[in-house]
Amino acid sequence: MKIRKAAKTHPDTDVPARRHQPPRLPAGIAAVLSVLSSSAVVIDSDDRVLRASAAARSFGLVKGDRLMVGELLALARQVRRDGEIREGEIEVSGTKFGGRTTSFAVRVAPLGSGVGGGGLVLLLAEDQTESRRVEEVRRDFVANVSHELKTPVGALALLAETVEDAADDPEAVRRFAGRMRQEASRLTKLAQDLITLSRIQAAEPIPDPIPVDLSLVVAEALDRCRMKANAHGIELAADGDPGLVVMGDEDLLVNALRNLLENAVAYSPEKTRVVVATHRVAGDVVEISVTDQGIGIPQRDMERIFERFYRVDPARSRATGGTGLGLAIVKHVTAAHGGKVTVGSKVGEGSTFTLRLPIANRPRAAAGSPPPAASSAREAVK
Repeated sequence: MKIRKAAKTHPDTDVPARRHQPPRLPAGIAAVLSVLSSSAVVIDSDDRVLRASAAARSFGLVKGDRLMVGELLALARQVRRDGEIREGEIEVSGTKFGGRTTSFAVRVAPLGSGVGGGGLVLLLAEDQTESRRVEEVRRDFVANVSHELKTPVGALALLAETVEDAADDPEAVRRFAGRMRQEASRLTKLAQDLITLSRIQAAEPIPDPIPVDLSLVVAEALDRCRMKANAHGIELAADGDPGLVVMGDEDLLVNALRNLLENAVAYSPEKTRVVVATHRVAGDVVEISVTDQGIGIPQRDMERIFERFYRVDPARSRATGGTGLGLAIVKHVTAAHGGKVTVGSKVGEGSTFTLRLPIANRPRAAAGSPPPAASSAREAVK
């Protein structure tokens, strides 16, 4: 626990003569504690809890009239002895959520005038767990981006030197120039993925949603993946209900679906099939699923595949030019549209990724008159 002293209070020589009377809270303290969102506790000279906020009890800092955290109690006694305000940080195990450790920023101060002025001490504890987690994620993200950038940049530098040394060998120059184009393309895709992720990773709703026809989204995503699928001998197909509309950002939805398709193609053997299906399910929800006949995902990796830069098979991902950000983009885009992404997979048999999105509150297309894009999506790459 890190503790630092703050401004010292002015001692008062008037110590209460009748300690047998229970101390009273200063005027207004009870009202203030009742509206605090942070954990707040007032203890008396006998270390009894006189008042505690709902948050303090919820986190398990207080039980009955006792303070349950030894570090906080020791800190309160120090403040009571010398009248100095103290601040620090503590970690408490087994508190609010399933025994998970919670980090608190703590401020402890005497109530009343001077050293021993009634013996009352106020403790304020602010939950810092989420901010700590966000900071760790930020550090990991910067480290991962630096690592991902270093690989293609280093390869480009090495290839440039090799081209210089092979200036009198046209065939070698062409070969190494092709490799340089691949690494440059990888850098471009990483930059594009980082830009996309920065737009939507705050988990905020799309600011200016518009009606988006999912048939157009499917057709565009299939078109962007067609060349890569054909190069691997993989068939792309689309099926589902026409006229499905969601509120959102068409470019982001196309990006998310394209990432799922590229992922399916990258992890599928040749002469297999990848299918995109759109269906309306119970209630006002539409499902967009991408099903492949690929290598599948081990159960141990299922919970982590949507993390940024997490790869089930790092060697294969690098060989296919993956940035490790595709599924993270899918997750955040779906969340920004008020939806959820799930995955089902069996090793050796393939995987199905499903986006569940709320349907737009607008009339459906007239029966028998699906939009032109629906037909184009249904016929795509058969």
